[in-house]
Amino acid sequence: MPEWFVPASTESRGPLARRPEAVGSRAAIGSAKCAPRPRRTIAPNMRHLLGLQLLPATDLRELLSRTQRAKAGPAASDPLASRPLAGRLVANLFFEDSTRTRNSFTAAAYALGAQVIDLLGSSSSVNKGETLIDTARNVEAMGVAAMCVRAKQSGSAAMIAKGSGCPVINAGDGKHEHPTQGLLDLFTIAESFDRLGSFDLSGLRVGIVGDVASSRVARSAIAGLLTLGATVTVVGPPGLVPGGLASAASHDLDEVLPTLDAVMMLRIQFERHSDAPPPQGAAVSRGSSIASVREFRSFYALTAEREARMKPHAIIMHPGPINRGIELDADVADGPRSVILRQVSNGVFARTAALAWCCEAH
Repeated sequence: MPEWFVPASTESRGPLARRPEAVGSRAAIGSAKCAPRPRRTIAPNMRHLLGLQLLPATDLRELLSRTQRAKAGPAASDPLASRPLAGRLVANLFFEDSTRTRNSFTAAAYALGAQVIDLLGSSSSVNKGETLIDTARNVEAMGVAAMCVRAKQSGSAAMIAKGSGCPVINAGDGKHEHPTQGLLDLFTIAESFDRLGSFDLSGLRVGIVGDVASSRVARSAIAGLLTLGATVTVVGPPGLVPGGLASAASHDLDEVLPTLDAVMMLRIQFERHSDAPPPQGAAVSRGSSIASVREFRSFYALTAEREARMKPHAIIMHPGPINRGIELDADVADGPRSVILRQVSNGVFARTAALAWCCEAH
């Protein structure tokens, strides 16, 4: 079982969760495009959120509790009521396309009183050959309170955090992690099953279905779910399920589906397997992990017929964007079991909690 699949639950591992060098392998971090530079000292109280894999259960529950308070609306005694980032800047450094994540980070920053700088890959100097590190350091020099970073390179957020004098939140780095998506997913599950008091997910069985191998969402969700006591099963064709997850994997959705309390569907990340989604039924590129979209649908799509075999209380999730008609049918995505739009709403509160948590120590 790979290291990232094992939850951290002891206080002794707390400092590792805040040291960027503890997140991601050397190989993954080395894949980030950056130029050699002198090592900079990180302030001892610097708090980054780079992943959920090494985050202690106490910190994870604290972030979820803050998410709950943000959703309820801050009481007069809550630090959020004072808009703790009033007059400060938060930078969104998004070198990959995003709708939900970037806009919810913006909404979260506004909720905390901050102004937002948006630096998108299409308009950044990275297109002129500047490294990610130099771009981030120049943005930091503008006096930002925090940077929210999304990039294609696994380990890029950790690399930026190593040389940063302000908190860095990983908004998705390659195939590594997407911790705030993990937070909102955990919160949505706890909310759906009346577990908000303790955030104890023991006894719940969660299935993650589809392109798990390419999914940073799955990595963060699995780490957080295991830390909070849930049982996780990953489901998909052999080429889309990591070999290290064999003891917790299934290739038969129809067998597993009736046992699940929550089903998280994932899209096939065609951009990581081939140049573009092929027409349904067409063979995909030679290097792809599936034979055809039609074959994938027949075995792993959540259709209305399959939904009818789920537990009465079971919920359906998806991190988006949805490829309707491939992994999820429209009437299922929009049906009464679906909590997909609630995930989007909860994303604003989870990111509000993450920004406040990281910035209060800086």
